[in-house]
Amino acid sequence: MTDSVVIAGGGTGGHLYPGIALAKALMKHNTDIQITFIGTRQGIESRVLPREGFRLKTIWSGGLLGKKGLGGLINWLKLPISVMQSAAYLLMHRPRLVVGVGGYVSGPVAVSAWMLRIPLLIHEQNTVPGATNRWLGKIADKVAITFEMSKKYFPAHKVMETGNMIREEFTEVKEANIPPSEKFTVLVLGGSQGAQSINRAVLAALDTLEPIKDRLHIIHQTGQKDESEVLAGYRHKGFSADARAFIYDMADQYRKASLIICRSGATTLAEVTALGIPAVLVPFPFAAHNHQEHNARALESNGAARVILDKDVNGKQLAQIILHDIEHPETLREMARKSFQMGRRDATERVRRLCTELMNGSD
Repeated sequence: MTDSVVIAGGGTGGHLYPGIALAKALMKHNTDIQITFIGTRQGIESRVLPREGFRLKTIWSGGLLGKKGLGGLINWLKLPISVMQSAAYLLMHRPRLVVGVGGYVSGPVAVSAWMLRIPLLIHEQNTVPGATNRWLGKIADKVAITFEMSKKYFPAHKVMETGNMIREEFTEVKEANIPPSEKFTVLVLGGSQGAQSINRAVLAALDTLEPIKDRLHIIHQTGQKDESEVLAGYRHKGFSADARAFIYDMADQYRKASLIICRSGATTLAEVTALGIPAVLVPFPFAAHNHQEHNARALESNGAARVILDKDVNGKQLAQIILHDIEHPETLREMARKSFQMGRRDATERVRRLCTELMNGSD
């Protein structure tokens, strides 16, 4: 009988890509295994998973935290429906294991797995777990965590610190990132949806960076809303730039980066530290429990990144950092070294082994 695993989660790249990393690791070690993702039609998973060759089962689910008014009520009404849809799918296919990788869809699927006595693993990517994962930790068989400081939120006998799962192209790196380009390349990421505050600050920095624009190249994930505005801004100022709504070939773009300006979602930070890229982190201010700032401060305290709060980010500040770093490469080399030291390049393999143990009935 073919082994099958269900991976539940998505909504954002930060939740989806760890699941993809795990799926590929499981398939590498067992070519007969069948992997199915459960997500929603509106999440990023509906665009990315077909490109990656994975099956996606969609359910009717929505976020609950911070939702008010009619939208919040509708999402609460969706909850029992999403549990029934999840339970029906799991009952029909009887997977050997269910893995929750975060995002609102993982809640109903994990509960359904627990009700059907299917082994359940949840993975927590952030320093401070959300309410859903804290509760799921009580019913899960195992909890894999990214940061040691997350242990206190879960039953001690279930927890294993693994790091955050990253794709194979990030796991075999032997030294901190050394960009091949002669130009100083700045990679700008605002998460899978883009970040308007970062986009505008970077555009505002162009006037100050004008004298060195021939030494600069900018790669910019803008998000769908700001793509045309950002593209027009670079063209108007005559900067060398590759600006797109969404970057699919992320590993290739990371390797070009002398410096990255980005949000501090756990998956982004796992990839950045796996490669050892100096970072300017602008935490998303509305993340649950302010977990993005907690994530960012962990890198800052180790000398691997600078942190600018979203309310403070501006063009002058970003330009000054870029101007300083382009003239002081030794600063970047030291930050890159410290970033690389923080990388957990074996995290995906650690979680894969946990999955195998649960599928084989080990405790």
